[in-house]
Amino acid sequence: MNLRRCILALYLLLIGGIGLAAAVFFVEAREEYARLKSIQAENRRLVADAELRLKYQEKVLERLSSDPSYVDKVIRRKLGYARPEEFVFRFSEN
Repeated sequence: MNLRRCILALYLLLIGGIGLAAAVFFVEAREEYARLKSIQAENRRLVADAELRLKYQEKVLERLSSDPSYVDKVIRRKLGYARPEEFVFRFSEN
């Protein structure tokens, strides 16, 4: 009888160890899943922001290719150009 009890205790210990290892694996898997979900949410936000910027840039490109007054405005503002009868005043920003 003593041998049977030792074998039964060994089996119970083995099953308990396997259960404990499975529980640890499950907890680690849940933590990894939560981390990946937060990364996915951040990436979706970044994609949405990039799509908004792309739409804006497409509108600007469309205006640059079809609206001469907008092209003139952009050239004057970004490059500081002026017509021959105009003066451009530049102030230092300190």
